[in-house]
Amino acid sequence: MENCRAMWRVLLELLEYLRQERKWWLIPIVVLLVALGSLLIFGSSSGLGWAIYPFM
Repeated sequence: MENCRAMWRVLLELLEYLRQERKWWLIPIVVLLVALGSLLIFGSSSGLGWAIYPFM
């Protein structure tokens, strides 16, 4: 549970940094990387593995 809170804290700090430094162009990149990472994590342990692995 503590790891999850730490991960959210890091994500919120990153978004706060992007807002303060006016680096709005980085937000789509961060969203894409988070989506890809979650797809890899959840896809490897679910029924989606057969659909994901041929493209890797």
